[in-house]
Amino acid sequence: MGQSNTHKRPWLAALLSAVAMGLGQLYLRRWRRAVGWLVVLIGVDIMFIDQTAVTGAQNGEFVAILSLLPVPIVGALCVFDAYVLAHATNIVKEHPAPAATEHPPCPNCGKELDPELTFCHWCSTEIEWGRETKLDQIPEKQDSP
Repeated sequence: MGQSNTHKRPWLAALLSAVAMGLGQLYLRRWRRAVGWLVVLIGVDIMFIDQTAVTGAQNGEFVAILSLLPVPIVGALCVFDAYVLAHATNIVKEHPAPAATEHPPCPNCGKELDPELTFCHWCSTEIEWGRETKLDQIPEKQDSP
């Protein structure tokens, strides 16, 4: 019980974004992205939605569906973004990038060498720095005619 579960559920992120735009991104701890989706929603509302159509829809009047269509499109994109973001976050956490080794491996045991020593402190193989190692001395196969 000592380990916390950092695995994010894509379906939950998508569901939260469907309930309220940006909520799925908040679940994923992507604060700026959540605020960005809210800014996009407000921008689309101001630029593309006729306010008389909004008022008419609030009063129960018949309104052309195309006049309000940009808001559900932005909502669907936000849901898709939350799902893909959660899925990508899980993949990155499951497959971390390999750490770059600063020192070459031992030709005998393959473990990391200490450059200050003239031998491998894991298997006691002598290492001559600056000269070819056993791996470099293996002859390549030559094609015989």
